[in-house]
Amino acid sequence: MLEFLEKLTREPATVGPADAKRVLDAGVSEQAFVDALHVQAMFQFITRCADAFSFEIPPEAAFLSSAKSLLRFGYKL
Repeated sequence: MLEFLEKLTREPATVGPADAKRVLDAGVSEQAFVDALHVQAMFQFITRCADAFSFEIPPEAAFLSSAKSLLRFGYKL
């Protein structure tokens, strides 16, 4: 699955049905395959938006603070 996702990310024009079939033939369920595609697509979308809008990566302290909040409160708003 990871090889498929890497190829889809780096060389999307070369991905075809045979690539997907190899993943499914290796035992990955269709639902797991679709879930992985959704995650990959969202990461690609977020990365492209971040690049387009020149988002800056926060300092490590900000990540640690966010992690503590997520552990305490989860994703509830």
